[in-house]
Amino acid sequence: MTTKKKIPLRLAMRAEGLWWNAYIAKPDTMEGAEQIGSILLGAVNKPERKAAFLDLMKAIMSDGIENISGKVPSWEEPKGAPENERSGNA
Repeated sequence: MTTKKKIPLRLAMRAEGLWWNAYIAKPDTMEGAEQIGSILLGAVNKPERKAAFLDLMKAIMSDGIENISGKVPSWEEPKGAPENERSGNA
């Protein structure tokens, strides 16, 4: 029987000023989050570009997790940011 161990990390995407930033963060907080990428919001103004950047950030995070744990992570459907993390364009 195979059991999946849930890794207590998430990919957090934040629009901040003119940038869309990607962070590796703990499940319930941005405290201690590490930025892994960013792109100008104007560069991802088409759905396919936004999806491509999101896929790239997921791949980068997946590679890091696999390099550390030896396991390829699976992804859940995206969720909105918790209310306490929403600040509009910071």
